[in-house]
Amino acid sequence: MTVLPDTRWRSAPGLRRIVAALGADAVKIVGGAVRDTLLGLPVTDIDLATPLLPQDVTKRLEEAGIKVIPTGIAHGTVTAIASGDHHEITTLRRDVETDGRRATIAFADDWREDAARRDFTINALYADPESGVVDDWFGGIADLQNGCVRFIGDAAARIAEDHLRILRFYRFAGRFGQGDLEPDSHAAVIAARQSLKSLSRERVADELMKILSLPDPRAIVRQMAADGMFAVILPETAGDFAATLDRLLGNEAATGVCPAPLRRFAALLPPDAVTAEQVASRLRLSTRQRKHLAALAAHRTGPVRPARQLAHAIGVDGARDVWLLAGTPDMATAAVLSLNGWDVPQLPMKGGDIIARGVTAGPEVARILRAVEATWVAEDYPDAARVAALADQMIGRTSD
Repeated sequence: MTVLPDTRWRSAPGLRRIVAALGADAVKIVGGAVRDTLLGLPVTDIDLATPLLPQDVTKRLEEAGIKVIPTGIAHGTVTAIASGDHHEITTLRRDVETDGRRATIAFADDWREDAARRDFTINALYADPESGVVDDWFGGIADLQNGCVRFIGDAAARIAEDHLRILRFYRFAGRFGQGDLEPDSHAAVIAARQSLKSLSRERVADELMKILSLPDPRAIVRQMAADGMFAVILPETAGDFAATLDRLLGNEAATGVCPAPLRRFAALLPPDAVTAEQVASRLRLSTRQRKHLAALAAHRTGPVRPARQLAHAIGVDGARDVWLLAGTPDMATAAVLSLNGWDVPQLPMKGGDIIARGVTAGPEVARILRAVEATWVAEDYPDAARVAALADQMIGRTSD
């Protein structure tokens, strides 16, 4: 019998209030909180499962003075807010019909049946909130100990229920796996890879970013490429992405910069702004993300401009990311240090200052101002006196 160790979250006031309201025999801790606690990892989300119907859950919680939000009521999920903590509570379910993208469910009262509809054995662990005793119907604890990510039951059937599980398999293997991938599960995701085309682009992008958020995603990303996943979901992947990703993670470690999935995603793409824009649009990334990817693609090849000069063109974050992608560890470190705590300054001169020096209003004013600004940036943003001298020089040359 496996029992959860005592942890702070198990005795948190909010959780205790919810358990008391629903009844300790009618609720269990489920999924990631159980898995991560057994591994000694930090726990952030504590999800609960119950055989009670959503309306009964809501009634009992509200009678106990606990706020309830019907966040996913159609699928049996409500969010309880107790003592400042948020917990999702989901009624036990069974699948009635699935099409690889969404499922039609029915409420159930069988714990094992609910567990059987989950993806991996390590995610199908349920714990009694009082005793901490863990229910494990599919060998999830042994798989957790062995670093084995395995689908519950027939892998092909689990994937057919939700095609996103293909990418989730790689993410969980990258996070919890040890050694070779579980053979049956691995073979099943490869065989089903074309079904990724049926998923919404937003879901694919979200899962890719989660994979790239892993502490070190290099091995699993290379495996995905070798298995033909990128040929389906990211055919623009650069041929040398592995070397770029190696360099990037080395520079992240050398500089102490926090990992960023979008920066790592840029490492997968060729250094071509048009391609980056097309990929970002296809994956429905935000406008900010699309512009950032395009800027990194446009500036990370050839002689890379000094960090502060580059920041004037694409911002501090963009300049930092370009040097992390393209520089040696020493060069990336110098670039990051030069940008830390620094904001791109504004040119201490405007068109009116040029006109005040006798230049007639018109295109010539803008040309002189651009020339002054270019020299000011190249000289690493000198003070206003130097800018005034530069303007006088530019106007003098024009007069000559």
